Amino acid sequence: MSIHRSLVAKGALVRSRNVLKRYERIQQLRRVGRWSDDESPYGLPKVRVLRLKKRGKEKKKKAEEEKA
Repeated sequence: MSIHRSLVAKGALVRSRNVLKRYERIQQLRRVGRWSDDESPYGLPKVRVLRLKKRGKEKKKKAEEEKA
């Protein structure tokens, strides 16, 4: 019998979230320079969430070879 996909190792379930918490949105707005401390934390503007792509094994091998 095989294991259900939802029960696989914890590391495989790590994904980028598409919804940020309020303090995470404020942090991103501060980085861009669109936030000042006198503003209200309610009614924040939308913040784009960038998804990171996993690098392939081949690219990692090439990068290691270039370093050596």
